[in-house]
Amino acid sequence: MPRIVSRDLEPHPGAAVVARSVSLATAFRAAGGVVVLVRVERPGVAEQPPGSGFVPEMTPQAGDIEVVKQTVGAFSRTGLEAALRERGVQTVVMAGIATTMGVESTARAAADLGFEVVFVSDAMSGMTAQEHEHALTVVLPRFGEVVTTAEILKRLE
Repeated sequence: MPRIVSRDLEPHPGAAVVARSVSLATAFRAAGGVVVLVRVERPGVAEQPPGSGFVPEMTPQAGDIEVVKQTVGAFSRTGLEAALRERGVQTVVMAGIATTMGVESTARAAADLGFEVVFVSDAMSGMTAQEHEHALTVVLPRFGEVVTTAEILKRLE
């Protein structure tokens, strides 16, 4: 089974999403922000499928929060909320794959928990361009602000 970042994602290829996510993580670390890295682990299996770990470019660094989720969203039963509150985080900036699955599910929970949410439109992608665009123009603006990687990097300067 290939990694999700290796699949035919639209409108942004997985490699582009990873590269933009790396630039965001680097900028947030430099600005003293908190970086959260999320990976999936399948419950009840002896060995995790290939590609379950982090891509090499996104290896957790000291001070990062590593989340291992077993559900679609990153908040359910992971301790993420407590870890963010402990660090005084009030706003979460979302990136990842897939826009209408993990990103959207995590964002809904973040909003329900009272976090401000910002979506980095070109640091996420979907299985189709249509579902990605629908999420960015119809669904996600109801939960937070939609911006580009360049906009976030400029804010962090």
